[in-house]
Amino acid sequence: MAGEQPMKCDVDELRTLFLFEKLSDEQLDWLCREGRVVVVEPGWVYREGEPATCFYVLLEGSLILTRRVGDDDVEFTRTDQRGVYAGAFQAYLGDRIREAYNNSLRVTEPSRFFLLDADKFAQLMHDWFPMALHLLEGLFFGIQSTQQAVGQRERLLALGSLSAGLTHELNNPAAAAVRATSALRERVAGMRHKLALIAAGPYDRATLETLIRLQEDAVEQVAKAPALSPIETSDREDELAGWFDSHGIAGGWDLAPTFVQAGLNESFLDKVVDTVDEGVLEGAIRWLNYTLETEMLMDEIQDSTTRVSTLVAAAKQYSQMDRAPYQVVDVHELLDSTLLMLGRKIGDVTVVKDYDRTLPPVPAYAAELNQVWTNLIDNAISAMDGGGTLTIRTARDEDYLLVEIGDSGPGVPEEIRSRIFEPFFTTKPFGDGTGLGLDISWRIVVNKHHGDLRVESVPGDTRFQVRLPFVASERFDPAPATSDQGAAS
Repeated sequence: MAGEQPMKCDVDELRTLFLFEKLSDEQLDWLCREGRVVVVEPGWVYREGEPATCFYVLLEGSLILTRRVGDDDVEFTRTDQRGVYAGAFQAYLGDRIREAYNNSLRVTEPSRFFLLDADKFAQLMHDWFPMALHLLEGLFFGIQSTQQAVGQRERLLALGSLSAGLTHELNNPAAAAVRATSALRERVAGMRHKLALIAAGPYDRATLETLIRLQEDAVEQVAKAPALSPIETSDREDELAGWFDSHGIAGGWDLAPTFVQAGLNESFLDKVVDTVDEGVLEGAIRWLNYTLETEMLMDEIQDSTTRVSTLVAAAKQYSQMDRAPYQVVDVHELLDSTLLMLGRKIGDVTVVKDYDRTLPPVPAYAAELNQVWTNLIDNAISAMDGGGTLTIRTARDEDYLLVEIGDSGPGVPEEIRSRIFEPFFTTKPFGDGTGLGLDISWRIVVNKHHGDLRVESVPGDTRFQVRLPFVASERFDPAPATSDQGAAS
């Protein structure tokens, strides 16, 4: 703290300040008797986080107030107006809030202050303004309660939206697996019937062995089947249907889609012709058809159950279930799990990932960072109104990891850009937003992680930038959600 030089307190001087102009002579005498006037040399008067011990009123000189953001002190007030105040002016709340300076105060020239100890300021408020004190207490704690209640609602709304989306996403692969299992049972029964016919037919051992090899080759082709366009698929189905007709196999139009989907062509079918007698060709073809259908149904079941497992894993990653609240994390895993959880809401929006996978992990409260990604991505999707491009980029920015979430929406108007992080401020229609999403995100990033959250926006290109320190700060404990203690004019 900069050096203090005590001076005489002048009642007449205090009377000229807007803060004290309505006080009686007796009250002004009490201030001079209980307080003191000091000249503070250039330097820090107090630092953010230190115990809030004094209430400061500027008599002469100038002051600068700053807040800590990451490793930087960000200036938010610079003034030479007499009577502005700072410091422990919430001391009247007593021990119901953490009594620490919520900002830092410094002077760049010798400046004169009236000082009142925090306990004396609290006594003043209780004795002189009891009704105003009750109103202030009600206002302060009422706002806190409202923020907590609406913040909880914001989290519950997000959870409900994510749960609905996750339920929908889980239902699709689960239903597909059930359908495929039912169809697979029918195909296996059909295969048993065809196998019985083949066993009763005029096949010698060598022919059966060749036919089994063709079956194995067909199964291998399923895994290698190329992705075809609708036109290519239609053309190949026409070709195979013609092949079936030319070889006297009924219902070729029903068989062709299965063989095309499995990646089999006329050359493969010609091998079957060379392997079996013409009289049993149709039975062999239909047996292979059952084989292909069975294999593709098993692939569908595997894909569906894998999708379910992936969604469950993403939900655990998103919620950080069974993990410590504070840990070293790969932000890309957190971003991917959030995108997967928001998959239904993303809909037709094009997602572009521009990740720098060489970035090291960062110390973080992972579940709360996922809440930040959810808020920012949800806002971006809402801004684009069902279309556009969502871009998520990660990069190194000196000692910080940068996560940039951009959208191609109309942008944030300049006249409201400075207000979007304020509690309860929202541009969404009534009932669609609480106005706490960005406020909560700011608190998580700045207060809890000692990082930085800002926005850059022009029409068609809005980017919310989150900067997280690679190295944990010594002050990594979560900061309390209290109102700012700053200069007032």
